[in-house]
Amino acid sequence: MSDERWRSPLGTRYASPAMQILWGEPHRIGLWRRLWLALAEAERELGLDIPDEALVQLRSQLDTADLAAAARYERRFRHDVMAHIHALGDQAPAARAYLHLGATSAFVTDNADLIVMREGFRLLLGRVIAVLSALEGFARRTAAIPCLAYTHFQPAQLTTVGKRATLWMQDFALDVEELCHRTMALRFRGCQGTTGTQAAFLDLFHGDHDKVRELERRVTAKLGFREQYAVTGQTYPRKADSMVLDALSGVAQSAAKMAGDLRLLQHEGELLEPFESEQIGSSAMAYKRNPMRAERITGLARFVISLQANGAHTAAGQWLERTLDDSANRRLTLPEAFLGTDAILVLAANTAAGLEVREDVIRRHVEEQMPYMATERWLMLGVEAGGDRQTLHETVRGHSLAVAEALRRGGPNDLLARLAADPGFAAVPAAALQAQLEPAGYIGRADRQVGEFLDEYLQPLLQRARPLAAEAGSAEVRV
Repeated sequence: MSDERWRSPLGTRYASPAMQILWGEPHRIGLWRRLWLALAEAERELGLDIPDEALVQLRSQLDTADLAAAARYERRFRHDVMAHIHALGDQAPAARAYLHLGATSAFVTDNADLIVMREGFRLLLGRVIAVLSALEGFARRTAAIPCLAYTHFQPAQLTTVGKRATLWMQDFALDVEELCHRTMALRFRGCQGTTGTQAAFLDLFHGDHDKVRELERRVTAKLGFREQYAVTGQTYPRKADSMVLDALSGVAQSAAKMAGDLRLLQHEGELLEPFESEQIGSSAMAYKRNPMRAERITGLARFVISLQANGAHTAAGQWLERTLDDSANRRLTLPEAFLGTDAILVLAANTAAGLEVREDVIRRHVEEQMPYMATERWLMLGVEAGGDRQTLHETVRGHSLAVAEALRRGGPNDLLARLAADPGFAAVPAAALQAQLEPAGYIGRADRQVGEFLDEYLQPLLQRARPLAAEAGSAEVRV
């Protein structure tokens, strides 16, 4: 039966096993059990009469959840948290009476979500660093290769292949900054009780406010958080989810920008994404080498970016201390946003590591446009030789337009020859005009900017970020 049901391509095709495991049911329920254990431990430390055997049994059952048994309970109770409390009580009978003491469902559901998102951020941070590492090598190798720079996708001036790559890298580097910030800024919901007043915990500790505050500090520390939200309703502020989705959307935006550029450059034949020896570009057109990785990145990025609005609407639509219309939406939006972003970065790292540079094509395109790039310098040479600047400008403009029309009809770019033969430039040696056609003289500081960006900005950033990042690991690329 399971094979007949629809399954999300994020699970079957795109996202890595590591990210799928983070959002999988066994991991989530394992976190619930760790939360119940941390709560019971802290309550006992602060004086509640919870026997040692209860804690021993809880510790022995952290990763043994019987999901089928819990599902049977849920069909009876129509409540997922109570179902798992009963299932855990069956496995740890000495702890049954003390499970979930003073807590509400959000204690496990919300706190576990925060832990998973923190782990997800660390995995994604590792993947962004992998993309940047691949692009760094590419940028260094191509730092001084002149190529056409475009505005409005029209040839403008020259840049270098490596300098263009740093534009992609800067976007991803801003994502690194944001992921680091969000990872550190995520807070624990803590032990706030049913509507955030901690009334039940205050009852447990017979009105001792200091013990209630200490309980929250201890549970927060046991789960590896530095701090919790200062106040909550029944849930942590859904504004936090919106901020998480903002960060994931940012990664998707960066990847989509790079992928879009690669699609244009592959059409121009200047850069090619990896293409495996037996890869098929088209079922009908055997000669095709489609930019499938870049296209897949674009499509997945569009999906992740679209999820951003869900978090904003959910945060804006919460009623008073809590309303349940967030639940179904969050069950879909949060996992899929993380899985989608993970899939994007797996593809982006694979693409960046295997980019193929067609230097001969790039050189040909540069040569075709170089006469236009040189016109301003030719104009200055004419003025230095005694010509009138405005008259020479009109001469250059007239010949340039004529050459552009000839190019549209398939002719050569013979602008240099036309100007050399024009009486207005008679005083300028043809060799002097020719000397202005060296592309390396038109890239400004582009090649040096690459090294400055990598050494002065990127490397220090990555050095700060790596301790927060989880090992990304490998994942199969399916396009």
